Amino acid sequence: MAAPKKIPSLQELIAVLIQAHLPVLMWGEPGTGKTKWAESLAKALEAHIETLIASIREPSDFGGLPVVIDGKGVVLETPAWAKKLMAAQVAMLFLDETTTAPPSVQAALLRVVLERVVGDTRMPDSVMVLAGANPPDQAAGGWALSPPMANRFVHFKWNVNHDDWVKGMNDGWPVPKVDRLPKDWKTVHLPLAVALVTAFIRHRPTLLQQFPGNETERGGAWPSCRTWDYAATALGACMAVNYDWSAAVEGCVGSGAALEFQTWHKNLDLPDPEEVLSEPGRFEVFERQDKLYAALSSITAAFAANPSEPRWNALWACYGKVIDAKKTDVVIVPAKTIVHFYFQQRYPLPPQAKDILPLFQKAKIQMR
Repeated sequence: MAAPKKIPSLQELIAVLIQAHLPVLMWGEPGTGKTKWAESLAKALEAHIETLIASIREPSDFGGLPVVIDGKGVVLETPAWAKKLMAAQVAMLFLDETTTAPPSVQAALLRVVLERVVGDTRMPDSVMVLAGANPPDQAAGGWALSPPMANRFVHFKWNVNHDDWVKGMNDGWPVPKVDRLPKDWKTVHLPLAVALVTAFIRHRPTLLQQFPGNETERGGAWPSCRTWDYAATALGACMAVNYDWSAAVEGCVGSGAALEFQTWHKNLDLPDPEEVLSEPGRFEVFERQDKLYAALSSITAAFAANPSEPRWNALWACYGKVIDAKKTDVVIVPAKTIVHFYFQQRYPLPPQAKDILPLFQKAKIQMR
């Protein structure tokens, strides 16, 4: 029996998500310790941190300063803070007072937050991005986040725990203990997370992109192609450390979409993929298309995380059942993720493969 999922604290959840390289924004009142905690988190992760106050920066501080260089024309010089992050083995960028940044500065930050691009320079994807913000009505000269800026972050409301504050005041403020993501989390857990999110969107396609009609909601979390991608990453990271993932998904796509996803997932009642790979005869071809796709994707992800020839044959036995039930279109997407095992490991193609080869050819997947 799997261990029950841990309900993480906000701090634990943020620590895991930024290790997954999701840009996280902490919303909180002034004076609640967001900046101090960010610095402590950097120590816990043994990361070099650069803290930038958005309100005292110009767009060129994030977009690069134009410089004329003989023979190269005009280039955008990389700011010193970005060079320091690039030189560090482990690095964190903390963007403080984000809602004091005027629209021109927010625009310059768009590629920094999403792509780690500063001017003409791309920082390593491993640079973690964390931000803090006061609600606009509590910020000095506050500006609401533009929708493009807001949609680049995972959003959390920062809360102060009075017990932690009293303990810190009396005993000193310790470096927080954080759970580390295992190195293989993308291989072992992310494929299943992606499969679940894509199965849900197949079930509820109208939730893929929902731009808020209410202007005040546009500065927070809402569903988009980008934030569902974030949600899959957050889900995989939480699976890797056995965290309850509901708050993480809500921080990506907002409360309404997250609740629908959580309810859908709870009602799926998927089979244990390891049990199916041990006894493929137990695999059931569900009538519900979304449930069948999610089940088949989870079994495929389990095989990909721990491949062997017996598990390869068991997986193909499941595919064969789906093909025999005339639901061949459900097989294509999961199967695309394991085709390379045929090339790399030279596992023999089982009998069921002959029925799916035309589908691979139709999808322009070469099996040779």
